[in-house]
Amino acid sequence: MRLRIDLGYDGTHFHGWAKQPGLRTVQGVMEDSLSRILRLTGEDSQIRLTVAGRTDTGVHARHQVCHVDIEPEVISRAVGHLTDVEPPQALLHRLRHVVPDDIALLALKPAPLGFDARFSALERTYIYRICDDWRYRDPRTRHFVLPVKTALDEDSLAAAAQMVVGLQDFGSFATPNPGGTTIREVKVARWRRVPVVAERAHSGGHGDGHGDASHGVEDSYGALAVGAGTLEFTIVADAFAHNMVRSLVGAQVQVGLGKKSLDWFAEKLAHPVREGSAGPIGAQGLTLEHVAYPDDSELASRAQLIRAKRTLPAG
Repeated sequence: MRLRIDLGYDGTHFHGWAKQPGLRTVQGVMEDSLSRILRLTGEDSQIRLTVAGRTDTGVHARHQVCHVDIEPEVISRAVGHLTDVEPPQALLHRLRHVVPDDIALLALKPAPLGFDARFSALERTYIYRICDDWRYRDPRTRHFVLPVKTALDEDSLAAAAQMVVGLQDFGSFATPNPGGTTIREVKVARWRRVPVVAERAHSGGHGDGHGDASHGVEDSYGALAVGAGTLEFTIVADAFAHNMVRSLVGAQVQVGLGKKSLDWFAEKLAHPVREGSAGPIGAQGLTLEHVAYPDDSELASRAQLIRAKRTLPAG
């Protein structure tokens, strides 16, 4: 049985998604947890998760998707005394009590026919968060918002982001997998400043001398939403090459700081050569926010299509 697992994680203390000997990774923790619950040992314990998009060391996921193939009779081992639920739901219940606090299990269910967490995906959405204003520096967000000491020029950031959209070779900002390419189609790329709006509350008067009983009083309590005042770079693409998002953000930040020009950024896009001046920015500001899939009837055909090597149109 193929199971789809939806999860999120704080990547701060993980060496990325992919399993690595001797290192704490999301895949490693998840596979070990599944083996423990299902009492798998030796060759039987060779559970392998396939993920929608591998995240690097320190990168977070608000909503990641993976799949795993397990025999139905093995999944049934998770039931135990939970006789009133189906085996996949029992497995989800037990997983939530086993995985560490920096992993959140959002859902676990049988996958529809043709589903592949990686190859069936239509698009992935990432957001990179930056705080460039000391007035809104929040120590609680230090794990997922990158602090920048100097204010960034938002007009320059917006102009650079417009250049990123489209089907093009991002070889200046990424490295290909073996046998792959750095050609990707970016559907959305934009910056926005999270609004700074103090929370306000209406307190109706009750004739006690602390307000206008007929109209009520609106008071500002000065409470800001988490992330208020930060800059967010949202990027949506069919897929991403290694280090692509962080390198694009790093280059745009150089433009926003006035260290590089928009012409320089355009030149990097036009001539896809990896040479070091557009390296990745810090990992902690990046979060995988969402993975989108087509209707169930199109899952298999989408997987077949995306396995083909990408090329750019002639001319």
